[in-house]
Amino acid sequence: MGPVRALLLETLHPKATDILTAAGIAVDNRDGALDEDELIAALDGVQLLGIRSKTQVSERVIEAAKDLIAIGTFSIGTNQIDLAAAAKRGVAVFNAPFSNTRSVVEMAVSEMISLTRRLPEHNRQMHAGVWSKSATGAHEIRSRTLGIVGYGNIGSQLSVIAEALGMNVIFFDAAEKLALGNATKMPTLESLLAEADIVTLHVDGRAGNQGFFGREQFSAMKRGALFLNLSRGFILDIEALKSGLESGHIGGAAIDVFPVEPKVKGDAFTSPLQDMPNVILTPHIGGSTEEAQRDIGIFVATRLRDYVFSGSTSLSVNLPNLSLDLLQGAHRIAFLHTNIPGVLAAVNRAFAEHEVNIEAQLLATRGELGYVVTDVSAGLADEALTALSTMPATVRLRVLS
Repeated sequence: MGPVRALLLETLHPKATDILTAAGIAVDNRDGALDEDELIAALDGVQLLGIRSKTQVSERVIEAAKDLIAIGTFSIGTNQIDLAAAAKRGVAVFNAPFSNTRSVVEMAVSEMISLTRRLPEHNRQMHAGVWSKSATGAHEIRSRTLGIVGYGNIGSQLSVIAEALGMNVIFFDAAEKLALGNATKMPTLESLLAEADIVTLHVDGRAGNQGFFGREQFSAMKRGALFLNLSRGFILDIEALKSGLESGHIGGAAIDVFPVEPKVKGDAFTSPLQDMPNVILTPHIGGSTEEAQRDIGIFVATRLRDYVFSGSTSLSVNLPNLSLDLLQGAHRIAFLHTNIPGVLAAVNRAFAEHEVNIEAQLLATRGELGYVVTDVSAGLADEALTALSTMPATVRLRVLS
């Protein structure tokens, strides 16, 4: 295996660089995101790409990046990557589905309390030199009903913490999910909106969620209810939220994600919600704590390193998941192929015909793809590799050791 190069964008935590460089991988760190043409140019000769949420990895990028073998998104979401195109080219994609969960949950809790106590308005008045001590419109969150839309890793952990704070928790999820604690699953989104004093969105970034929450949903909320979105910007109709706030139907909002976001720190930001007294706006920092970014850096960089050197696809979001312990002194062949009958038999026949002895082997499949990792004894014949690489079903063949 030749020298491995990694391109890390969007100011990732130094731990990611430490893990990759310790494994002998050359790392190029860059601040901010790159546009499509810039990214294609930067990926020339690069095997590993690390990004966060702003870099868009399109099918065109993946097709042009001939050396790319894996992408790590140092965040929860993967909607910025064309996963199907990556799988078709044999490019593994890894994310961090758990590492920043606590950070997002704590921010949601802090914003619920801030809005319920009217802290943004009091803060603004105090900075303007106005002393306006009053209990009017300020409440405890205890005994209030929290409606969680999306009961995944973040929504379910928020459910537990909110209940510990004395809240009544209801949730809606399109998939069947186990309710934690005393949380109640609602049969429809509309039934949740009719009951919740606070509605918080924690849905994923699939394309079908575009414009998921708009005028109809805001109209269905209780008058004076609060609204939070710390999930994806494109799921929300910002103008509909503004109208609800201006009419008083929505009592306050906290928004951390936006349909269009600046690519680089310091760039100008505009939103229809700016200067509204009962709105908290934050620059997509739900998972941006030092603890979360450190954990994400370690988690994703480790997945990338292990894929390079052992072929492990454990927790990949687009390839069959497989992990096999390395055998000392063996050659490892990682073979990604079209999932059709007879491929494994053909692989083993190629080894047998060229007198290559198999020491260990594992197969996993996922949709249209199959993945075979094989450890063979010394004396791996080039002819065997040629036979594998020229099979009609071959997507990608790598010799790891």
